[in-house]
Amino acid sequence: MTMGIFTRLRDIVSANLNAMLDCAEDPEKMVRMMIQEMEDTLVEVKSSCAAVMADQKKQERQLAATRDEIEGWDGRARLAVQKQREDLARAALVEKQRYADRARVLEEEMQRTKQAVDDFQADIAQLEKKLSDAREKQRSIIHRRTAAMARRDAQTRIRAIDTSEAFARFEAYENGIDRLEAEAGLVDALRPKTPSLREEFNALEHAEDIEQELQRLKNESKPS
Repeated sequence: MTMGIFTRLRDIVSANLNAMLDCAEDPEKMVRMMIQEMEDTLVEVKSSCAAVMADQKKQERQLAATRDEIEGWDGRARLAVQKQREDLARAALVEKQRYADRARVLEEEMQRTKQAVDDFQADIAQLEKKLSDAREKQRSIIHRRTAAMARRDAQTRIRAIDTSEAFARFEAYENGIDRLEAEAGLVDALRPKTPSLREEFNALEHAEDIEQELQRLKNESKPS
């Protein structure tokens, strides 16, 4: 992995996504840029990991071939000893040792390569987790923005409605009803009423009382 990729990966993995978005003037733009950066870095990291894994496969093939050479030269040394050719046996053992040294070097390289692959895979897992979190955060931000815009539009439409004119019409309508009710009451008050039977008897009783009172006054006024 190049130093640039390593630095970006380290910064991304260690970044506090929520804190960065809280400080951003445009969180949606910020998270979009972060996702793009993560996706680009992930592609590069996977590419680097694939290259190291290819090296690992090549080393495995080289190690297998080297071990075959070790066995081959060991067999030749044994054959030379059987044929009492110590010179050839010695030369074969020298070759066997040379390939054995090569095998040890390859094994050490393979161990380092395996560790590098493990590190890459761990980094990729971390980066994919960060990317998943960022995408989820992006969905949340978009949802919140959509809801906020819907509320804003609703409030705008509500404020745009001219309620004063509507209430004025309601008031005028109520005033008209009040006038009709008042006129109905006035007509009812002016309409001649037929006295009830009780009212007629009460009138007779009152008239008799008045006549008696009138007679009493006349009597009192006569000279004695």
